[in-house]
Amino acid sequence: MNILITGITGLYGSLLAQEFSKLGNIHGLKRKDSKLDLLKPLDFEVHWHEGDIRDMESMLSAVKGMDLVVHAAGMVSFHPGEKEALYAINTQGTANVVNAMLTEGIEKLLYVSSVAAIGRSQELNLVDENFKWIESPLNTDYAISKYWGELEVWRGQQEGLQVLVINPSILIGKVAHHRSSTAILDYVIDGNKFYPKGDLNYIDVRDAALLARQLVEKEAWGERFILNKESIPYQDFFGKVADVLSLKAPFIPISKKWVGLASFINRILKALGLSKSPLNSQTVRIAQQKTFYSNRKVQALLGYRYHSLEDSIRWATGEEK
Repeated sequence: MNILITGITGLYGSLLAQEFSKLGNIHGLKRKDSKLDLLKPLDFEVHWHEGDIRDMESMLSAVKGMDLVVHAAGMVSFHPGEKEALYAINTQGTANVVNAMLTEGIEKLLYVSSVAAIGRSQELNLVDENFKWIESPLNTDYAISKYWGELEVWRGQQEGLQVLVINPSILIGKVAHHRSSTAILDYVIDGNKFYPKGDLNYIDVRDAALLARQLVEKEAWGERFILNKESIPYQDFFGKVADVLSLKAPFIPISKKWVGLASFINRILKALGLSKSPLNSQTVRIAQQKTFYSNRKVQALLGYRYHSLEDSIRWATGEEK
């Protein structure tokens, strides 16, 4: 079985490669300047294809001869100046993957989406796979770009693909790798004092990778699954991180006035050309929400046992190998 993984050089992609190597030969899509440091520990060969999901010709070449495509490449950003890149990668890039597979007659696609693509509502606290996307001020451009990417995948299913969509929540990954999935831990390590009043939905990246493989093995085609261990107040999550690392936890709650203040600060930084921070009125408002992305569907199918939060923190911070 030949398996192509886009986004294989990322933290989640590298763990997906480890898991799916149990099912077949791993092929990876990489750009000329891609860093391969996360793949050095792998004990199997990766067959490389140079290209970019934004380039249709390279995608046509990469998918040839594949039995399964795992599309994990994507961009995470909340910076207004990167809006165009978000849609080019998360939406048009996904459309290119789908179109290349249809052209080359490759049938099976596992798409790594995000809980952000399911959408949010100010009225609902419990969200599952049946939630219908609605326009909301809580939907970021990142969320919209991933939602549109999902639409391309479902369009591919209508045109003959067998698709499986997974929607991971915030991934807990190795701090030493300095990727987007480590930011939530870095926040405590860096000594920040403030915490949002909302809830955090998270999953250990190791669990997310294993669940993805198990869903493919179950041949759960035509379905989407939320991958989320639990919902926990930010205050409690930061407290557990601080306890494991013997640090001081953030102790000042962010009040409503911070929504306007965050927007004001972001505008100043943007004017100075300094803003790459996700801090703005929209992301602060989202962090104040108490939302739980339900994992009942995947649990009903797999009955999965997740890593404990303490184990995830120790592994991610190097306290435990």
